[in-house]
Formats: sequence, structure tokens, C-alpha cells
Amino acid sequence: MSTVNKEHKDRLFCFLFGSESNKEWTLSLYNAVNGTSYTDPEDIEFTTIEDAVYMGMKNDLSFTLFHVMNIYE
Repeated sequence: MSTVNKEHKDRLFCFLFGSESNKEWTLSLYNAVNGTSYTDPEDIEFTTIEDAVYMGMKNDLSFTLFHVMNIYE
């Protein structure tokens, strides 16, 4: 019996919205969730916590936009 990877959806979400190369998609997600219409993806700064530093604490995706931190789990 094979093991089930329960994080496969998490990896896809992080790939789509947590990558420097996909900032346009991240901004689109932010605009959809918050009802805004920002247009410059370069305003996004990713702040995702990696578990290598924080030993067990990790958020799926976080970024700041205009000095406001947004965290997605």
C-alpha cells in the first residue's frame, strides 16, 4: 500500500501564489479576496516562514502589500 501525500494541494497553492515568478497571480488572488484593484505586482514582498529556521512553525504563504501582512493557510 502506498503512502498518501496530504500536502499535494498545499504545494500547488504555494507554487501558484507563492513564487516570485508568479507575482501577478498573487496580486490577482489578493484583489479577489479583498475586493481591491491593485495593478503593480512589484509592490508584493513575500514573507513566508520556512520551517528550517522556525522548527515546525510554517505558514503556507505570506506576503506584505503596502505594509500589511497577508497570511494564507
